[in-house]
Amino acid sequence: MKCPYCGARDARVIDSRELNGGESIRRRRECIACGRRFTTYERVEPIWLMVVKRDGRREPFDVGKLREGLRLALKKRPVSPDEIDRIVATVERELQSLGTSEVPSTLIGEIVLRELKQLDDVAYIRFASVYRRFADLEDLRREMEALGWRPRAAVTVDETS
Repeated sequence: MKCPYCGARDARVIDSRELNGGESIRRRRECIACGRRFTTYERVEPIWLMVVKRDGRREPFDVGKLREGLRLALKKRPVSPDEIDRIVATVERELQSLGTSEVPSTLIGEIVLRELKQLDDVAYIRFASVYRRFADLEDLRREMEALGWRPRAAVTVDETS
């Protein structure tokens, strides 16, 4: 590993720690030549995936697009950025485990829905409404009932008092 300070090629590892549940490794290194310390990160290089859209178009898998969709679904919800990272890592891991170079966008959507369903019902409904293209409130009601939601009894107002 090349030292960022002096350019020497020899450095020794003085500490290693797993990050993100083993998804990456942080290493503290010390340059043999100048003695200065620096940090490097290692991560398995993701497999280059093409996403096959519903209309048949193909585009490269974009983790930023996935993260943005999750951010929008989870906006103003009590969910930490670490949870978003966990979902992104889960999606990437499951897609890579397929061992294929193309994945349907529907598979990505279903993995995200599964993870959101376990995490936050509101975020799940937000994501599902876009992903499943809810046409009307009836679609929304059906999805909410599938989550176990039941409508409240109608409340009548007594106008005589």
